[in-house]
Amino acid sequence: MKAMLSPTCSEWRRVAAIMKHRLATGIVSAASVLSLVCSAAAQDACKLSPIGTASVAAVRDGRTVLLGDGRELRLAAIETGEASRAALQALVSGRRLRLERLAADHDRYGRLVAFAFAGDAQESVQQTMLEQGYARVAARVGDKACADRLLAAERTARTAKRGLWADPNFAPLSAENLPRLQAERGQFVLVEGKVLSVRESGATIYVNFGRHWTRDFTVTILRRARGAFIAAGIEPKKLEGRNIRVRGWVEQRGGPIIAAEAPEQIELLD
Repeated sequence: MKAMLSPTCSEWRRVAAIMKHRLATGIVSAASVLSLVCSAAAQDACKLSPIGTASVAAVRDGRTVLLGDGRELRLAAIETGEASRAALQALVSGRRLRLERLAADHDRYGRLVAFAFAGDAQESVQQTMLEQGYARVAARVGDKACADRLLAAERTARTAKRGLWADPNFAPLSAENLPRLQAERGQFVLVEGKVLSVRESGATIYVNFGRHWTRDFTVTILRRARGAFIAAGIEPKKLEGRNIRVRGWVEQRGGPIIAAEAPEQIELLD
């Protein structure tokens, strides 16, 4: 049986409020309300495959758990810091985890990579940590529906300034803040700004945030990946003039660069 990442409680409360109002005012029939519920459920199409259960022996960091059978679990689809360790411990310590995968269930180091559900919870540990503000969505999730669900949870926490988002230093960086971007070399960050131009050269698409490639921030996309971005609603050529948010690891090649390998790394802000 395949499982799905559950809608957040706030999303279901919003749907419930709409249903209550429409029924009370006679705007819609009970059948229409049922249609609304089904529509909300249909939007949650992130299907995962069960791979077993395991007990928790220890929490090693914000996204790594030592399981009772000796395996090491890395929580899929999120990035965390040491400050997230206590939040993860509170969620999983003493609990039995139901493990479900989206893609490959092991990384190159042999660690198990999966979504984890504590006890009978219908919401993944990852989604809960995102909602609490103790995680960020990773650069690569592997499925648009799953990424959209997780990104929505992250946005909610960021807007409410929950958890780590309460710290102004944790906020997305400006594409114009070059000293800060250079200082974050090798780190996972979120960057926001307006795209000045989009250019192609050889096998690479360059999404430029400034006129000087030797110093300004740039996002790169491989031309062979263009189809995947377009299918996800991110047409590289149409990013020019748009405000976007990009996530990934900062590199330094002339100016600071983030290589966008998956569509979920780019969010349209307008």
